[in-house]
Amino acid sequence: MKLSDRALIVKLTISQWSARKYDKRASEQVAAANGTTAEVGRYNKLLLPMNDGLKQIMAASNALRKHVYDNTLPWAHDGQFILPTTRYLGFVDKYRTLKSEFDSLASQFIADYARVKDSAKQSLGSLYNEADYPDAATLREKFKVDLELGPVPSNDFRVNIADDELTRIQQDVTSRVEAAQTQAMKAAWSRLYERVEHMSTMLTKDNPRIHDSMVEHIRDLCGTLTDLNLTDDPNLEAMRQEVERSLGTVSVTDLRNDKTARAETAETAANIMAKMGAFMG
Repeated sequence: MKLSDRALIVKLTISQWSARKYDKRASEQVAAANGTTAEVGRYNKLLLPMNDGLKQIMAASNALRKHVYDNTLPWAHDGQFILPTTRYLGFVDKYRTLKSEFDSLASQFIADYARVKDSAKQSLGSLYNEADYPDAATLREKFKVDLELGPVPSNDFRVNIADDELTRIQQDVTSRVEAAQTQAMKAAWSRLYERVEHMSTMLTKDNPRIHDSMVEHIRDLCGTLTDLNLTDDPNLEAMRQEVERSLGTVSVTDLRNDKTARAETAETAANIMAKMGAFMG
């Protein structure tokens, strides 16, 4: 099956207000107080210091980016990712939920905007400048989330182009798709390797802090990689199964309380890393 029949290209775009502003006057004052020039440093002030609303919006945007990262592999350039069609429905459902949360938080922030500006005015003192703050309607447009979905490029062109030029275009597209596919699969290998490496590193520390998430993340990734193996690489699938079987089933309680169990699991992880290294070059 062609890659274009089993995957989609996605691109997530998030915009949000930084609530930061370069203050020329303050920069000049700092420079004068220290006997230097404004070119030495810039004073960038927080327009809404200690505002929880913006922190919550930032957390929501991070959750959206993580959702895309967890379910896709990087593709080509310009922030594009490749999404297996087998994950499409679940991916889009969760995306809509996360986007709704982002939009709700942004709307709540706008509703509280006048109040938080008053609070900022007290905190900033003489640094407060009303001109630094957009009006509510303009500000609402600064908080946006968009997900573009499109097909994987195909070399099937049905246009009236001279045969030699059409062949050149088809070859170029094929070459670009193959190169992007190779990079995507390298990313899949790297994700698995990094999870195993993290476990190996943690388990060889003296008195390590072992969280449930260490094993959970390995299990989750192994489940995701069944779909992200876009080229049906048998070596990747074999390593995925070995990681899932050997490291995804270990008891976190044993790892916390049994030094021998930690040492044995760390050795298993190191052996798996060595095998993966041979495939990854």
